[in-house]
Amino acid sequence: MNSQLDEAVAVLKRGGLVAFPTETVYGLGADAGNPAAIGKLYAAKGRPADHPVIVHVAGTANLNEWAREISPVARRLAQRFWPGPLTLILKRAPGVSDAITGGQDTVGLRIPSHPVAHALLEKFGGGIAAPSANRFGRVSATLAEHVRREFGAAVDFVFDGGECDVGIESTIVDVTGAAPVLLRPGHITARDIEQAAGIALAAPTAHSPRAPGTLAAHYAPATPLLVMEGDLLLELAATLTRQGKRVAVLARSALQPVLAGVVWIAAPQEAPQYAHDLYANLRTLDSAGCDALLVEELPQGPDWAAVNDRLLRAAAGARPSSTA
Repeated sequence: MNSQLDEAVAVLKRGGLVAFPTETVYGLGADAGNPAAIGKLYAAKGRPADHPVIVHVAGTANLNEWAREISPVARRLAQRFWPGPLTLILKRAPGVSDAITGGQDTVGLRIPSHPVAHALLEKFGGGIAAPSANRFGRVSATLAEHVRREFGAAVDFVFDGGECDVGIESTIVDVTGAAPVLLRPGHITARDIEQAAGIALAAPTAHSPRAPGTLAAHYAPATPLLVMEGDLLLELAATLTRQGKRVAVLARSALQPVLAGVVWIAAPQEAPQYAHDLYANLRTLDSAGCDALLVEELPQGPDWAAVNDRLLRAAAGARPSSTA
């Protein structure tokens, strides 16, 4: 791993782009202190300039380089969940570039727990801005091969660290106010946050900071995607195949109907495993050349909040052109 680390650090220091694994998804990294590198990152992703990126750091010792007014609640959450899949939105420190904050007075910070990400941050010695390693608004990458297929030569170095453990992006919590605000659900649940913070979550408002991955349309495959209950899914799949169309299905049952032209994946039954496999499953079904991608509706309990959030945004971002 040392030779890969050396190469990755060299690329970052010269202003290049490095894709690397975290416990959530693969990140597309650039030197957070280099505005030109951040510009290259935004261009590669096709990311709007006002959409902030998360800065990954090696530890809490240098938080003051990036953030100010770190509240007791923020420190409790950091102590409980870092390193791990939690991003904290904090008031940005003086000198932090608009290039990574989307022009806001806040910055998103995270300490990842993946050993490759941790080693890279330690060796690099600075913050790495690293949104998910996919084109803006599209399905995130959980394997190095996903990144290579998506970007090709546009990424200078892809650090292959195997499959990501969690499979969906980090939980994002705004800790700039009196009470924490959940901006994006993730593996760490709202209940987890409240228990660790010792205070109830407040609801987002129109004045809450913009955060990554919270646009109405996001995480979307190219194939039009619909989420529906199981009976309706089977009925629509049968109708579409009778019309000569090919249908991709992400189901919660392994009992595939006998229908020609259906590509069927049975997803795991438990929420953590479903989340782990979600993006790989969507990428597989999206590449099957089908006319529609049907996803069976999920339970609505708190453990399913994060994957329901991703599927809702994926459906909004993958509508047919006639309804876009």
